[in-house]
Amino acid sequence: MYRNMSISKRNTSIAQGGQMVVIGAGNVATHFAHAFSAAGYAIVQVYSRTIDSARTLAGQFGVGCTNSLSLLRTDADIYVFAVSDDALFDIALDLKLKDKICFHTSGTVPMDVLSPITKNYGVIYVPQTFVKHIAMDYSKLPFCIEASNATTLATLKAMASAISPSVYALSGEQRKYLHLASVFANNFGNCINAMAQQIMEQHDLPFEIIHPLISETAKKIQYGNLWDLQTGPAKRGDIKTLDKHRRLLADDSKALEVYNLLTSIIEEKTNK
Repeated sequence: MYRNMSISKRNTSIAQGGQMVVIGAGNVATHFAHAFSAAGYAIVQVYSRTIDSARTLAGQFGVGCTNSLSLLRTDADIYVFAVSDDALFDIALDLKLKDKICFHTSGTVPMDVLSPITKNYGVIYVPQTFVKHIAMDYSKLPFCIEASNATTLATLKAMASAISPSVYALSGEQRKYLHLASVFANNFGNCINAMAQQIMEQHDLPFEIIHPLISETAKKIQYGNLWDLQTGPAKRGDIKTLDKHRRLLADDSKALEVYNLLTSIIEEKTNK
C-alpha cells in the first residue's frame, strides 16, 4: 500500500517540513508517519516498545529504530506520540525534549500529559478508524488540533493543513465528546453491522445481499437530521413485526437486548 520514500534534505522550517520522530508503530502511528512524510516531513526514527514493530515501520522509510527511550534522538524538530493512552502517561515521565514540538494523537487524553516533556505540546486527533494495511486518502480526513500556546497551535495548523483542508481547532473538552460520538458512529456501528453479518451467516444468507443497504444508510449523513430520516418498524409503530423479530431473537439474549434498547430509543426519538 505504501511506497518507500528516501529521506532527502528538506526545508528546516517546521511549518513547511522538518525532521520527525514517530513514537509508536501501530495503526495510527503508521498512517500518521506516511501522511506527514507525503506532506514533506522527514521521518528520521521510530520508537516502539516492541522492536519488531519499530523495525517494520522504520523500514518503510529507511531509518533507524529503537525500543529504548534512552536511545531516542533528541535533535528532531517534531515528536509524534501515537501510542496507547496508558503508554502516553508512562512515556511522558521519562522524556525531556526542551522546546521541541510534541503532539499526541489520542481522542481522550488531555494535551498537558506532554507538559513534562516540553512547553510546546499539543494534539492532532483524527476521528477515523485506521488499519495499517488499508490505504486512505488523507486529504479527505478532518484534523482536529489543540496546543499549549499560540505559536504551537499555528505550527500544528500548518502541519495539518499540509495534509488536509479540513482542520479544526478544538478544546480538550470538545475533543472528548468528539471521540465519544466517533465510538458511537464507528465502533458501535461496526458492531451492529457485525451482528447483522452473523445473523445472515447463521441462516445461510450471503452478507453481500445487504451491502447496498448498509452503504445507503451511511449516505444519509448528507441529507440532514438523521432522526428525521429514520425508517423501519420501530419508526412505523409496527408492533406485529417487532414481535416477530423478538421471537426470532429469543435464543440470543444479547441481541434481543440490543434490539429492544434500540427499538425503544427510536420510538422515543421519532414517535412524538
